[in-house]
Amino acid sequence: MKVTVEDRSSVKKVMHIEIPEADVTRELDDAYKTLKKNAKVKGFRPGKTPRGVLERLYKKDVHADVVSKLIQDAYVEALTETELKVVGSPVVDPPELVPKADYCFDAEVEVHPEIADIDFHGLKLTKTLYQASDEEVDLQIKMMQKNLAKREPIEETRPAQTGDFVQVDYEGFKDGKPFDETKKTENFVIKLGDGHISEDFDNGVVGMNPGEEKDITVNFPEDYFNKKLAGHTVDFKVKLNEIRKEVLPEIDDEMAKQLGPFTTMDEVRQKIMENLKEGYDKRTEQELNEQIFSQILEKTEFEVPDVMVDYELNQIIAEAERSFSYHNKTFEEAGISKESLAEQYRETAEKQVRRQLILGKIIDQEKMELADEELEKGFSEMAAAYNQPVDVVKGLYENSDDKLALFTHALLEKQAIKLIMERNDIESVEPEKETTDASE
Repeated sequence: MKVTVEDRSSVKKVMHIEIPEADVTRELDDAYKTLKKNAKVKGFRPGKTPRGVLERLYKKDVHADVVSKLIQDAYVEALTETELKVVGSPVVDPPELVPKADYCFDAEVEVHPEIADIDFHGLKLTKTLYQASDEEVDLQIKMMQKNLAKREPIEETRPAQTGDFVQVDYEGFKDGKPFDETKKTENFVIKLGDGHISEDFDNGVVGMNPGEEKDITVNFPEDYFNKKLAGHTVDFKVKLNEIRKEVLPEIDDEMAKQLGPFTTMDEVRQKIMENLKEGYDKRTEQELNEQIFSQILEKTEFEVPDVMVDYELNQIIAEAERSFSYHNKTFEEAGISKESLAEQYRETAEKQVRRQLILGKIIDQEKMELADEELEKGFSEMAAAYNQPVDVVKGLYENSDDKLALFTHALLEKQAIKLIMERNDIESVEPEKETTDASE
């Protein structure tokens, strides 16, 4: 077999592969011998059908099978011979097989980029010293208080007004007929003024008295979030059942008990402070990572294989799809297409791949290895994060070489980032104070 490699770019190659006539003939002979044993042809006993008859009846299928085997075997052999670090699958447009002739085909491949040693010293890194404040804790407690609020009927007799919580029955009609998207709904609670259904709906309810019924016409705008209602005019029959007010619980130990495994509000405050600190720590880490990669990328040039970017992009889109599914929504309902997401996030995907390649290069360059105790620590941290026994987490990875390799590499990437930080000076700075426009 003969293999020559044509460079299209630093990461795109074409392998021109020539398979000798003798190999082609042998594979064809083997294929027809196997077919002869098993073929059932009218007029011939099993195993006695002449090859000429088999060729006339099965030539197309035999050639297809032989071509597939020739390409598969030759491609594997070519990878060994050329030592190309191929990523993804080859693109092959198989030519037609001609008996008693060499078989030649091209395999277009992408390869892992060759990256020169990376100098990650002398980076200008700043670490922002974010501090969680009592004001932030108070704000979160007030949000929790609002989430625990009860809505009770008002005592006075008056019509509904903006800011009220109201309980209504409604049904929407289009062109005089019931509309699936606004089917009959009872005891629906909304806050007037929030525009949960629409501003037209809220404005129509304002001024109604409990027990009153009213027809309200709503013109949904073209950019309405529910695409099935966007641009439609719907006539609602609405009945106001009651007007409610929001009653907030006292911020005390009794409220703390409703928020989780707490007995006092001080425990709640402490937990919120811990969560805020953890969030700020992650923010600081992300900002440092961004500084590291942006500066290394500026002085490190290499091409990225499209297949790696496509894989990362598909992961991003799949994660977005899972997130929508978790909230019982689809891309279609949100007016989003996979094509638009792919266009929007392709640059992000490429940046992610570049970061992975840079970290992989530094891991190799610094000959980094993961000690057993570091792997055990990684399992423990993951078990804690997912609230699972360590043995369960270890079993998931140790039963799959691929998963274990990915997990180990992810831990090495974290160590590579830590190494970069250790090799550079990091200036600590106070966060910039947010300014408020005096006109607001």
